[in-house]
Amino acid sequence: MSVRQSLLAILDQGPCYGYQLRNEFDRRTGSTWPLNVGQIYNTLERLERDGLVGRGDTDEHGHVYWQITDAGSAEVASWLSSPVVRSGATRDELAIKLAVAATLPGVDVAAVIQAQRTASLEQMQSLQRAQYAGADPDGPQELAWSLVVDSMIFAAEAEVRWLDHTEQRLTRHPRHAMGLELATEHPKKGRPTLSRPKAQVATADR
Repeated sequence: MSVRQSLLAILDQGPCYGYQLRNEFDRRTGSTWPLNVGQIYNTLERLERDGLVGRGDTDEHGHVYWQITDAGSAEVASWLSSPVVRSGATRDELAIKLAVAATLPGVDVAAVIQAQRTASLEQMQSLQRAQYAGADPDGPQELAWSLVVDSMIFAAEAEVRWLDHTEQRLTRHPRHAMGLELATEHPKKGRPTLSRPKAQVATADR
């Protein structure tokens, strides 16, 4: 859900077209989660179907600017105020969420962090209280179960430490210096052409 919600959060700052949205997402996540344009437009179409965005003006280059609806803004607010529910995804939704939230002007990132910390502590305490319910408390199944639970406890502890670390880092930056406004320079379609080293150019031209 990170891509869907992040694109909505960016659109909550102002209308954007597809390539611009991809560029804005990359800026806010350090390009750690590459998106292709097809994924952007597929997501936009689903958001439009759900009544969260709509098509706006078209510029002289044919770019269609997508704009968020009131329902979309409400979903962004709900996303930012709700903790991330962990899944088996390989991409870290929480890290992406905080990276995007930290760059959105006017967002109370400390509140976002606190909501997640509360949920993470509750999960950790619940895991620490968990008891094996199998028939053989000293058998291999109990050992396997406890290893998994231990892993989840350590992950929850690490998450809380990381949230504390993130909060400390953010307090060292003035709020006005953290927000990223929408870029005024619009990205061009396609990838930039890479120049070949001189030696390769000379060889190719022989």
